[in-house]
Amino acid sequence: MANAHTLCTVSDLPVDQPMLHIDRQRIIGERMMISAITLHAGFEVASHSHENEQMVVMLEGSAEFTVGQGDAAETVVVEAGQVLVLPPHLPHACRVAEGCKLLDLFSPVSEKTGVDAGG
Repeated sequence: MANAHTLCTVSDLPVDQPMLHIDRQRIIGERMMISAITLHAGFEVASHSHENEQMVVMLEGSAEFTVGQGDAAETVVVEAGQVLVLPPHLPHACRVAEGCKLLDLFSPVSEKTGVDAGG
């Protein structure tokens, strides 16, 4: 027997604001999670890491990520049309100067992310 499926319309999903300067709409599946996110000018989340693999698909605008820590830290600017892949446990931070829209994918599922923890 086939598994049940779900069809969602992003614009119908509830919006939450887990911290200042972010609007998020999430679909949480059995093994992965996707969030449609708008980051407003001034958004910043401190360096954090998690057990999840994370992919950031930039749809509009850009964001500056600091990836790694200490002397090994690297600044990566992710622009519209690019995807940043963050493996599990890699420390990363994010800053947004002018606002952007992105899709954030997490596997495995996590009810809380770096923005829920406030950094």
